[in-house]
This record gives sequence, C-alpha cells and structure tokens, in this order.
Amino acid sequence: MSIRHSLLALLHDQPMYGYQLRSEFEERTGSTWPLNIGQVYTTLDRLERDGLAIKDGDDGEGHVVYRITASGKAEVSQWFAAPVVATNPPRNELAIKLSLAMTLDNVDVEMLLQAQRTASMRNLQTYTRQRREAAKSDSNDSQDVAWILVLDSLVFGAEAEIRWLDHCEGWLRKHRFRTSKSPASHAAEPTNATKEPTR
Repeated sequence: MSIRHSLLALLHDQPMYGYQLRSEFEERTGSTWPLNIGQVYTTLDRLERDGLAIKDGDDGEGHVVYRITASGKAEVSQWFAAPVVATNPPRNELAIKLSLAMTLDNVDVEMLLQAQRTASMRNLQTYTRQRREAAKSDSNDSQDVAWILVLDSLVFGAEAEIRWLDHCEGWLRKHRFRTSKSPASHAAEPTNATKEPTR
C-alpha cells in the first residue's frame, strides 16, 4: 500500500496536519488499513524532503499543517493514471506457512488447512454482513460508496482464499500427500540396511 501517495492525494484535497490525515485516510477506507501516526509523520517528512509537500504554518493549536506542492499534484495525477502493477508478488503469509508446513516434520497440514478455512469463512461472513449493512443506507455519498467498494474487495479476497484452500486440500488428497509426518512414522519405515533380505 502506498502511504506516500495516499497522503499526497488527501493533501491535494486540502492542507492538513498529521492526525487529520490519519483520520481522513481511515474514514475514507473504512478503517480497513489503520495507519500508525508515527508512519504518517515520517512520510510527511519524506514528502517535504522530496519537494512534494511543504509546511504551511499551523492551525492555531500547535499542529503543523502541510500543503501539497505543484510537483506533489503532478505525482498524485500520475499515481491515479497508472495501473497498479505487482512486479513482485506481495508476501502471502498463508502460502508461506503452508509451503513450510509441507516440508517439515510434526506439522499437521490438514489441521492447518481446516483452521484457516474456519478463519477465512468467519472473515467472509463479517465482510458480507458489513457489506449488506452498508448497502442499506442507499447513500450516494462518495465516502459511503468507497467503503462499499472496499468491502467488495475484501469479500472477493476472502472468497478467493477459501477457493484456494479447497484447491490445496483437493490436490493433496489426489496426490496422496501425507499431511502429518512424525518421527515415529519415519522410524517404522525400514532402511536399506535393516530390510529383510528377499528370499
């Protein structure tokens, strides 16, 4: 997620100070991706360093207000115009966990898949309920519509994760992959040195 461009986009709307930027970002995205205030101020320092935003006095209560520059406006325009391209796939903790579980002893892969499916189904139900409630308002307010679209993204993501888990389970069964390894099972298997000679 580009915090840099998100804050610039908000500053394009109007000058703001750090806590305002955090509140506006969370309100407009339904608090789905909460920001750390330290991260906001670190990003503002970098925007100022790069000439994309400047300090514009204070609000009379000691909060330093930031304003976007012409260069910042140009960067925001380019950001909105360009597609989001995942040049390197983002780290997927679930895929990493599953791949490691399949290569280690004493990990019950089937239990891992079942536990994750339960959690993913719970998330899907939560997002679906929130989506249904948000749609009841029948509002054309841009922030309400934006929140509905964010929820749609979360619903589709949860559905895709559940489909992937089903795929993984089916593939493992099809290939008869042993989903739980244990030292005992290894010990029970005869090695070449201990096998009975063939008669």
